[in-house]
Amino acid sequence: MRARHLGLAGLAALLLLPLLPVVLWAVSGSWPPGVVLPAELSGRGLALVVDDTVARALATSLLVATLVATLACLVGLPAGRALGLHEFRGRRLVQFLLLTPLLVPPLAVTLGLQVSFIRLGLSGSVPGVAVAQLLLTVPYAALLLGGAYRTIGDAHERQARVLGARPWQALLLVSLPQLRAALLTTWLLTFLISWSEYVLTLLIGTGRVTTLPLLLFSAIESSDRTAAAALGLLVVLPPVVLVVLAAGTLARDATMRVGLARG
Repeated sequence: MRARHLGLAGLAALLLLPLLPVVLWAVSGSWPPGVVLPAELSGRGLALVVDDTVARALATSLLVATLVATLACLVGLPAGRALGLHEFRGRRLVQFLLLTPLLVPPLAVTLGLQVSFIRLGLSGSVPGVAVAQLLLTVPYAALLLGGAYRTIGDAHERQARVLGARPWQALLLVSLPQLRAALLTTWLLTFLISWSEYVLTLLIGTGRVTTLPLLLFSAIESSDRTAAAALGLLVVLPPVVLVVLAAGTLARDATMRVGLARG
C-alpha cells in the first residue's frame, strides 16, 4: 500500500511538473532570458486573479459550462437510449449526423450560427453561448450514453416493469443508478469541452459574454506573461478539482459494485 501511494504521488508530481514554470511566471516580477529562476517576485498575478473582472469571468465560465453539461446530458440521455437499445433503419446515418458538427471546422459553423443567433436575439447572451456550445457537446453525450445503454441493456428495466413499476419509475430507480458512472463521465467531459471553448464564445458572445479563456487569450496576445500564467492556473484549477472528485466517486462506485457482486 505504501509503495502504491508513493507511485501515485510520483505520477502526480510528474504530471504537475510542466505547471512549475507557469507557477513561477505567475509570481514573478521579471524573468530575464537565460536565468534559471525569476529575478524578482511580484504579487501582481495574485492581485489579478482576485480582480472583479476575473471573478465575473470565472462565474460566467462556471455558469455556462454547468448549464451546457447539464443540458447535454438531458438531451443525450434519450438519444443515447434510442441508439443503444434499438435497432432501426438509418441508425448508422443518425450516428454519422451526430458527428457532423465535430467534423466541420468550428469557425465555419460559428460564422453561420452567428447570423442566425443575431436574428433570434440570442447573440451576446449566456443562453445563446450555451445553446451554441450544445452543438459540440450533445454528440459526445449521445454517443457515450448510447454506448453505456448498449452495455447495460434494458433487462433490469423490463423486469421492473413486469413487477409493476411505471416507466418513469423504472427509468429513475433502475436505469439511472446503473448509468450513474456514465452520466458522471459524460457530464464531466461536456463540462470540460464547454469550459475551454473559445471560438464559439467569442463570436456568439460578441464580447459581452466574457469567460476565463477569453481573458487568458487576451493576456497571451498582449505578451503579459505574468497575467497569462496567473489566468492559466485559474483556468486549470476547476477542471483538476472536478476530475479528482469524479475519480474518487467513480472509484467508490466501482468498489461498491464489486462488493455487491461478491455478496
